[in-house]
Amino acid sequence: MKTSHSTQRLVLLITIALVAITYIGRLFYLQVIEDKYKLSADENVLRRIIDYPSRGLVYDRNGKLLVFNQTVYDLMITPREVKEMDTAEFCSIIKISIEDFRKKFQKAKNYSPYRSSIFEKQISAETYGTLQEKLFKYKGFSVQPRTIRKYPYNTAAHLLGYLGEVDENVTAKNNYYQMGDYIGISGIEQSYEKELRGRRGTRYMMVDNFNREKGRFKEGKYDTLAISGENLKLSLDAELQEYAELLFQNKRGSAVAIDPSTGEILAMVNSPTYNPNLMVGRERSRNYGRLLKDEDKPLFNRAMMAYYPPGSTFKIINSLIGLQEKVITPETYFSCAGGYRVGNIFVHCHPHSSPLDLRTAVAVSCNSYYCQTFRGVIDNRKYNRTEDAFDAWRNYVLSFGIGKKIDVDMPHELRGNVPTVDYYNRFFGKGRWKSSTIISLAIGQGELGITPLQMANAACIVANKGYYYVPHIVKEIGYKHYLPELFKRKTIRWLIQNILMPYKMVWNGFLSVALPVVLVLTVW
Repeated sequence: MKTSHSTQRLVLLITIALVAITYIGRLFYLQVIEDKYKLSADENVLRRIIDYPSRGLVYDRNGKLLVFNQTVYDLMITPREVKEMDTAEFCSIIKISIEDFRKKFQKAKNYSPYRSSIFEKQISAETYGTLQEKLFKYKGFSVQPRTIRKYPYNTAAHLLGYLGEVDENVTAKNNYYQMGDYIGISGIEQSYEKELRGRRGTRYMMVDNFNREKGRFKEGKYDTLAISGENLKLSLDAELQEYAELLFQNKRGSAVAIDPSTGEILAMVNSPTYNPNLMVGRERSRNYGRLLKDEDKPLFNRAMMAYYPPGSTFKIINSLIGLQEKVITPETYFSCAGGYRVGNIFVHCHPHSSPLDLRTAVAVSCNSYYCQTFRGVIDNRKYNRTEDAFDAWRNYVLSFGIGKKIDVDMPHELRGNVPTVDYYNRFFGKGRWKSSTIISLAIGQGELGITPLQMANAACIVANKGYYYVPHIVKEIGYKHYLPELFKRKTIRWLIQNILMPYKMVWNGFLSVALPVVLVLTVW
């Protein structure tokens, strides 16, 4: 028994020793051999710099540049490293008050005394130039370059969209983003965020006690390269867009132009609109608040979110439904005596010839013709109930991409409104409504609410005789822009005239002198 007890004790001691040796060996590897775990411990001598990639550029269908990048600088702070300094001079350089300095410093300290964070966003190149000369005096501060969007043309603001700083909800859902990063908030900046953003890089720089960079840590062994975002070529025609916006000045509304053969959006106008350059830089928050309070709602994307009664444009759809249901033919005639009357309901119409067939009804937009067509559909005897006939009519309307999302490649699209049987049952009472009750639907009025994008798409369906391509604004991802042919020809001509021709003259002059000399020497 004694021997057995000694053996167990020996086994236990050996086990403990092995575990201890394993832990010591692992700690030795992490702390002495493996360099990368020293990075976080060496932050007092190393500076981690984020290299933000250039966001992808945006061009129109003809290669005209619509969105590019401009370099600005974020002033970074590591609170633990901040020493006594001339605060008044520092605030004067970056144009903030002493009180703002204290608030920003405390905010950074609350975030983390040891980790770098943004002290002042997007300082200009001029301010950066002044600050850079004196940065060694302000320990704990550093400058980090990044880019902001710029728009050479004041057009297509809702379509292009804008960027905004990420919040905690974004960082919690997507670990790519960190506080201080920017993300697409609307337009193609949002829907093509992943393609446009690129991939950021990281550099570890050694700094001296004057906060000056002394070179890369381990010759850049742990650095990663920033990868620029993809360029986008849009289907948008910038000249057409500008012209359409000009026509909409001082008006409220929207216009959408789509190429039926491809589904490419050529123009998408929202009016009132705003200058997209207002939504970039340090003034973005202030400008956003002002635009948000504007009673004209310039931020509202009417093309994709506003519900309009389609009016007479909807009559084409009711024509096709009537033909499909066989309640009319192209040769069907109806009379019009200034409008359509049923009971106490009277739908007015403008003066025109009467009676008239379908083609003429389309040409003169006769309200009476379409009221009678709609009534023929809803009162069709092949359906047992008004509700069944209305459901059939509604399904036809939905098939035109109306009353549902059509999956355009931009965010915040709304579905519009095509009323349902349940809606009318709640409003009028079950079994207490009929075709005459909802006759305004015949001429695109009443409870119908259609977005301009949906109505433009419906027109494409008619143009294509029954089908459509999903409307989209991006024509090409990863677009490589080349100089226009005319510009290339002019450039080549300039090179020939100003570079090659003078050299040719010099060469010819050299030959005219050199050849005789060579001949003389040869003969001699």
